Amino acid sequence: MTQKRPWSRRRRIVVAATCAVTLLAVSGSAWAVDRYLVPHVQISDVSEYEAENSTVAATDDEPARDAVTTATSYTSDDAAISISTVTTGSGSSTVTYYVADVVLSDATALRSAFANDSFGENIIQTTSEIAAANDAVFAINGDYYGFRDTGIVIRNGVVYRDEGAREGLVFYLDGTVEVYDETSTNADELLAAGAWNTLSFGPAILEGGEVVDGIESVEVDTNFGNHSIQGDQPRTAVGVIDSNHLVFVVVDGRSPGYSEGVTLTELAGILQELGATTAYNLDGGGSSTMVFDGELVNNPLGKGTERGTSDILYVAG
Repeated sequence: MTQKRPWSRRRRIVVAATCAVTLLAVSGSAWAVDRYLVPHVQISDVSEYEAENSTVAATDDEPARDAVTTATSYTSDDAAISISTVTTGSGSSTVTYYVADVVLSDATALRSAFANDSFGENIIQTTSEIAAANDAVFAINGDYYGFRDTGIVIRNGVVYRDEGAREGLVFYLDGTVEVYDETSTNADELLAAGAWNTLSFGPAILEGGEVVDGIESVEVDTNFGNHSIQGDQPRTAVGVIDSNHLVFVVVDGRSPGYSEGVTLTELAGILQELGATTAYNLDGGGSSTMVFDGELVNNPLGKGTERGTSDILYVAG
């Protein structure tokens, strides 16, 4: 009888293990593609869904205003908007950012919209495209809710997701705005308190008019694909000056000689100088965009082209 060599069995084990690792890698890649790239539509007609589920009654008694539109300002029955451009520093330390001072006639004049009028994961359009589809005179990118499956998502008075995970921002119907802990409440409680819109990104960078400690070490997500939000980056943020008086800042970055971007602490300083007492960081990087009167205001990554995002905040024209 011929005996089998010991290395033959070892070779079969090695081959089997290699196949198992390969299969795991393939299945892992497939999972990642499905989780982060393939669109998953949960609600395909958001406009109709909101119309059927909104508990906010429409009113027709808002004060009338004359509509005046210029290159840098807009006034209507819904809002008064003023946009300015600021450039500081020089050479490789140059920073360029855009400020929109927005006074709302009513809290509901600040609305949210989803890419393709659909709610779900990995559904994207540019800020300009979403703005155009919703007749927005002013818009900024939102919190890119569609990159993750956690967070409390209330938009235009309607609940879309109730998975508290991080520090959120809530806009109330009375015009006030506050930072809150998503894990200590739920969507129904927020609605009962008068929530109109929530954002789930962060961190809060100003509270009580002071820069929040520790913001340079915050991680927004710990899931697969999370990128650091530290260092000099393009940024988008919203600040609160008073009830129904907001300021939005978009900072260009990653463009040496044009705009290098800012840290979270520097972003907080900008909002503080603008008079904000509360300020909250939104999705940044290539997503950071501001649109006004149908035109892209800023210059994303110095290339003038927008990256797709899942949602916007806007004021209708």
